[in-house]
Amino acid sequence: MMRRPLFRLTPLALAVLLSGCAVGPDYLRPANWLPAAFKEAPTAVAETKTDNPAIVQQWWTLFNDTTLNELVDLALRQNADLRSAVARVEQADAAAREAGASLFPNVDAQAAGSNTHLSEKTATWSVNSPEVLRARSAGLSLSYELDVWGRVRRSNEAARASLLASQYGRDSIRLSVAGLVAANYLNLRALDAQLAITAESLSSREESAKLVKTRVDAGLVSPLDQYQADGALAALQAQQAELRRSRALLAHQLALLTGKPDLEVAAGPLSAIPLPPQPPAGLPADLIEARPDVRQAEQQLIAANANIGVAKAAYYPKFSLTGVLGSESKTLSDLFSSGAGTWSAGLSLLMPIFDFGKTGARVDQAKALNQQSLIAWQKTLETAYKEVRDALVSLNELGTAESAQENRADNARKALDLARLRYDAGYSGYLEVLDAQRSANEAQLAAIATRQARLNAAVDLFKALGGGWRAAS
Repeated sequence: MMRRPLFRLTPLALAVLLSGCAVGPDYLRPANWLPAAFKEAPTAVAETKTDNPAIVQQWWTLFNDTTLNELVDLALRQNADLRSAVARVEQADAAAREAGASLFPNVDAQAAGSNTHLSEKTATWSVNSPEVLRARSAGLSLSYELDVWGRVRRSNEAARASLLASQYGRDSIRLSVAGLVAANYLNLRALDAQLAITAESLSSREESAKLVKTRVDAGLVSPLDQYQADGALAALQAQQAELRRSRALLAHQLALLTGKPDLEVAAGPLSAIPLPPQPPAGLPADLIEARPDVRQAEQQLIAANANIGVAKAAYYPKFSLTGVLGSESKTLSDLFSSGAGTWSAGLSLLMPIFDFGKTGARVDQAKALNQQSLIAWQKTLETAYKEVRDALVSLNELGTAESAQENRADNARKALDLARLRYDAGYSGYLEVLDAQRSANEAQLAAIATRQARLNAAVDLFKALGGGWRAAS
């Protein structure tokens, strides 16, 4: 008599013992095959030990511009794309919680009542049978899948990885939004500087045009000089209008990015253009592993790897526990009286025998998706490495180009001063002055455009690294 309960518990005990295993491959992070450092980055001093620079999220603060900081903070709160990404994270979190709930049993309350009129024509009816058969019941039911082969745990693992991937996707959009705000703001500041130079050149050409008109009226020079002066003045006015238009469009784009349609950004002086931060020496290549899109790709790889186990679990039997605890009676008043109690418990097994290759096909699909995720992760790393190298080269070479452009602008200003002196002294025609004015204007605008490109390269470097670095103390 004592062996019967032990015999009944044997399947349950066996299932509990087997529940520690999970089919499918455990995730092993692939080895990093990328170079250890960026050769384009500044080299650390020999025999000097330097700590790897830590990635910081608020990289835009390294430009030391208060207005830029305010605009980025505003965009990170109100940008529509970023708010949509946050909603997607909430959706993924709910899906992960749903998957996690599968690790626990379902308990449901149930109640029923029925009245059945018996047929006089059936064999079971007799004169003593009641005309109406009444039944009332209430109770709790339990169902639970024993996760013997780890199907539920692998599903939960995939859901958690998908949640993390969604969070990193949100961080990628956050990085992109911050980068767009920074790039548009720095371009706007560059346009402010170009407008300031154009206004200065316009004032100078207006004075020159008045002086030429006076000399034409006095018969000292040909009217050709006046036509040339007026034409050059009109060209500069058109240039100013185009710069104003470009600035307005950039301001509108900033308003869209920050979620503030009526945003106004006051014009800044030429000195308001910030200097681009310089990367620290010995920039290690493994910093790109902190990029949110790289982390997102790896979490997608983890999810795909777990889904192989989910698919393989279909090869094995499925164990389920069921139970009901309640009471039944003919009348509602006797439903919870003594003797009305009922219970049942059971262990069921569902064993796949032959499915014409359906399970194998699903396993092959999961393996193929895992391979695709692996390739996508590797490509994301390679793209990140390439983008960092591009940004470092651009930052270095544009620094050299900016110095050359400033030298060009300085020489162009000196040539303009000399051309004016020669024209005033009657040694040359006004065409020489016009040519010198045009060269000086183009050189100054080119110097600002090079600074703008250098600033954009710094923004690209921050985006490529997934953040900034701590300033040296």
